[in-house]
Amino acid sequence: MKKMRLVAMVIFAVLLFVSEGCGVYSFSGASIPANMKTVAVQFFENTAPLVRAGLSQQFTETLKDRIRNQTRLSMIRDNADGNFEGRITDYSVKSIAVTGNERAEGTRLSITVSVKYTNQIDEQLSFEQSFTRFRDVQGSSIIGQENRLIGEINNDLAEDIFNKAFANW
Repeated sequence: MKKMRLVAMVIFAVLLFVSEGCGVYSFSGASIPANMKTVAVQFFENTAPLVRAGLSQQFTETLKDRIRNQTRLSMIRDNADGNFEGRITDYSVKSIAVTGNERAEGTRLSITVSVKYTNQIDEQLSFEQSFTRFRDVQGSSIIGQENRLIGEINNDLAEDIFNKAFANW
């Protein structure tokens, strides 16, 4: 039993050494080229027809935090190995379930972000794409829940963008 445990530990150590040695994969699921050292996240302007105050800043910071917390990349302003830019193209609150007496039983908050990611190290990993996420709530109003919902949606959007750029999803 002790011998099997020792063999398992040695195999794990070898796999850990090999995966860290190549510098491409990490335990966060990110697949970042070894020679990529820096990343820039530009301010995501809100050009949606319905503008929510502070949304641009909140989203931009959420994306930066996701990259800081999940990679070894240094965040810089310009001339980075990877660059994220874009804009918030939609912010909407809509009724999704209307009863027979025309009352809303549910409301959907939706945010769409258009993103251009440029990878200077491997241009094949660059992309331009829109990402949309939403949250549904019971009732006809999201008052009192809007800030929480925006935070959740921003986290989901940042994860989707991160995965597209660094996890090849």
